[in-house]
Amino acid sequence: MDDVDLAVPAGTTTALRGPSGAGKSSLLAVAAGLTNPTHGEVRIGADVVFTHTSTVAAATRARLDRIGMVFQSPQLLGSLTALEQLELHAHLRGRRPGSVRVRALELLDAVGVADHAGKRPAQLSGGQRQRVAIARALVGRPEVLLVDEPPSALDHARGTRVVELITGLARDTGAATLLVSHDAATLATVDATVRMLDARLEPVSDAAGARA
Repeated sequence: MDDVDLAVPAGTTTALRGPSGAGKSSLLAVAAGLTNPTHGEVRIGADVVFTHTSTVAAATRARLDRIGMVFQSPQLLGSLTALEQLELHAHLRGRRPGSVRVRALELLDAVGVADHAGKRPAQLSGGQRQRVAIARALVGRPEVLLVDEPPSALDHARGTRVVELITGLARDTGAATLLVSHDAATLATVDATVRMLDARLEPVSDAAGARA
């Protein structure tokens, strides 16, 4: 990436668009602490969370405590039910899985799959698995939500509904949300759109929140 400066206000969704190879995935990886920036820093609010000196342990802790991620593939564990996928997050943070059960059920209801809470991934449709993944990313009350091509495996109508769902949840939860998408037609409900080309962002007017 080349001199990238991007800020996403809390409770809003910014869509990141651009051709393959433009640097979108690299930007998402740096924002998530999966790749250290060679220069500059990533902030959440006033806190610097990732720099070129960040250790793997510190980055993992920050990601677990403050960032939710939704990948192109839902990456659900085949042996766990939809509810257990969300409860696992508490276990990874050293808490009892049952401690998040009420919130987990509320989120499954918010994404429209509460009646499938006891089902495993093989019993769910592709769209339902994607919705469970979105709920899982939010169960820890993250300050930042990073979403990589959520509608990529869905048809246009379902993809649009997923983006609408994400933008609505971002507003409701206050998460600063960065959403990578190739389909401009699904993005009517996002708050801002920026384009990446040749590892640079085109000029944007709105800014405040998390910098990379």
